Amino acid sequence: MEQFSLFDRKRDELSPLADRLRPETLSEYAGQEHLVGEGKILRTLIDKDQISSMIFWGPPGVGKTTLARIIAHRSRAEFVDFSAVTSGIKEIRQVMERAEAGRKMGLRTFLFIDEIHRFNKAQQDAFLPYVEKGSIVLIGATTENPSFEINSALLSRCKVFVLRALTESDILKLLHHALESPKGLAGMNVEIAEDELEVIARFANGDARTALNTLEMAVFNANIGADGVIHVTKEVILECTNRRSLLYDKKGEEHYNLISALHKSMRNSDPDAAVYWMSRMLDGGEDPLYIARRLIRFASEDVGMADPEALRLAVSVYQACQFLGVPECDVHLTHAVVYLSMAPKSNALYMAREAAKQDIHDAPAEPVPLQIRNGVTGLMRDLDYGKGYIYAHDTEEKLSKMQCLPDSLKDKRYYIPTDQGKEKAVKEKLDAILKWKQEP
Repeated sequence: MEQFSLFDRKRDELSPLADRLRPETLSEYAGQEHLVGEGKILRTLIDKDQISSMIFWGPPGVGKTTLARIIAHRSRAEFVDFSAVTSGIKEIRQVMERAEAGRKMGLRTFLFIDEIHRFNKAQQDAFLPYVEKGSIVLIGATTENPSFEINSALLSRCKVFVLRALTESDILKLLHHALESPKGLAGMNVEIAEDELEVIARFANGDARTALNTLEMAVFNANIGADGVIHVTKEVILECTNRRSLLYDKKGEEHYNLISALHKSMRNSDPDAAVYWMSRMLDGGEDPLYIARRLIRFASEDVGMADPEALRLAVSVYQACQFLGVPECDVHLTHAVVYLSMAPKSNALYMAREAAKQDIHDAPAEPVPLQIRNGVTGLMRDLDYGKGYIYAHDTEEKLSKMQCLPDSLKDKRYYIPTDQGKEKAVKEKLDAILKWKQEP
């Protein structure tokens, strides 16, 4: 046996496998049938060469850049490839000036911007007049939600196409193509079992680039047998797939998607789903204190008085996360997530706050009733501050029928307790108080 080495390969084969196998036509393109399948909207626009400004939005490795290049090959226009990572305002203006000169000569310019979400507002604004005049056809690619990352004025002039993660079937086709293509690994005599290819396809999580890079890494690390065959074993595959890079941006859309999934799973009393989404966030690098803060909010918003212990537990877990940090605090977060998932649910506190907020927004800001003002000076007392105030502790019932809301909101109800968990007792007590206050 001998170890296969990268340096055994020819110089013209040293570019990454994903680059060598990049499709050049729609017939070679994998996935996105909802956009480029026969008769679909983007396919029709490409076939008729009627491309207008557009944004490709989708996760990494699904073919955004490749699709832009295919459009460039099919269109009768100049194609400019622009990177948001390495370019600034100066470079933008130079490209725009050339595009404007071309427009006056009847030429179209396609400007492809990879990772367009990395441009700031000023940089994005620089494109707007040229898009409006038709000097350029802008094609942007982003992994982030355009609603958050693209200026609304620019976004309104672009059609957004959503690219989906590739299926395992799509990925397997790409892997077989890589093994069979002369541009790929066809001349290297690679032996790999179908179930190992399936492991790579699952590990890739819809990302073609990850799949091809993983296959190439596995081949690099495999052994060459006496027969000259490169044997890619299960052990090699496990070494190359021991850590999945999860799609997670702590400031982007996926951040909000996952915290929403966690919150709604707990609200639906599904501890298994809640633990899963919490784990996705932690493994993606989320700050555990952020999760703990959201759990504190949930304890009052969705559990509330149905289980007053929920808030105390959530605060305790936040403190535990501060004391221990990662990775030790993960079990404490799990404790809180499961507890909150299984706790009785009431959104009565949340609804009370929202209803009061609405009245404050819509109704005039009435003065505090005199009877519950604090008459701390003689002048205030002369003006009837505190007149008619009843000290509840002096009454037999420890209650009074004194009005505490402004006249326009007299008898208005904000907190409507449910009969869930311990809030049922609160409801019964409040109902009794309200009934007593209505008695003559």
